[in-house]
Amino acid sequence: MNKIGLYEVVTQKIIDRLEAGVVPWQIPWRTKNGMPRNMISNRPYTGINFWMLLCLPYTSPFYMTFEQARVLGGNICKGEKSTMVVFWKILESEDKNGETKKIPFLRYYNVFNLTQTEGIDPKKIPDTDAFDHDFNSIAAADQIVHGWKDCPKIEWDSDHAYYSPSLDTVCMPNQRSFFRDEQVYSTLFHELTHATGHRSRLDRHEKIKDHKFGSQDYSQEELVAELGAAYLCGITDIEQQTIENNAAYIKSWIRTFKDDPKVLVLAAAQAQNAVNYMLNQSAEHLPSGTVE
Repeated sequence: MNKIGLYEVVTQKIIDRLEAGVVPWQIPWRTKNGMPRNMISNRPYTGINFWMLLCLPYTSPFYMTFEQARVLGGNICKGEKSTMVVFWKILESEDKNGETKKIPFLRYYNVFNLTQTEGIDPKKIPDTDAFDHDFNSIAAADQIVHGWKDCPKIEWDSDHAYYSPSLDTVCMPNQRSFFRDEQVYSTLFHELTHATGHRSRLDRHEKIKDHKFGSQDYSQEELVAELGAAYLCGITDIEQQTIENNAAYIKSWIRTFKDDPKVLVLAAAQAQNAVNYMLNQSAEHLPSGTVE
């Protein structure tokens, strides 16, 4: 199968899953610091709260309100600023005709990270052990990464996966902290697709007007990166183990465009361009028969 044919097949698989409904995206690793979660309930934050808190520069995954910190015997350090998290509740009421109406009700809370507090007994802090498994590299995926001539620097052992344009560096959690070997490469491919947008490569980032988290430009770039990851997983024949989470991730960002699948057309074109850029530099390193 040539590259264009593979791109179309993978895109259609993702569209099929979007139309059928996909489960919420799951973070595919667990480091010691883990996912953002409430200190009292120990429940992970979901939706937009997850993404907002994940981007914050704190070393602890635990958050709490001012009152929750007091209940735990601590207090907020002087000068620390809170972060807002939001929750939707559905309220039911009867109209004058006796019909039940459902009304969405937005509530918000201001939370602080554990590192912004003092006086909390360490014994009250839940354990956050990292997931650990024997990682086995996948040769076809490694060949693409190692063959990319101007591949950005890749640093391992981070708490989260991200690409830093200013440093032109991809930071990744330790391979052993991922639940499956294939998820290591899907995540790495996502961040490497971001890196193709650097001004020294395809210069995609310079054309983005709004870099604010959650903006349509930001969301479009996330779609490009995840589609790029899905294509590379298809090329290396590991998409069966990763495509459900690819689709779930895309679903979480496509909501910015009011669930309009047509936005995938532009994102797919940019993702194909990004993947072609990587493959053209890695062609002599690709496994035989992978692409034509």
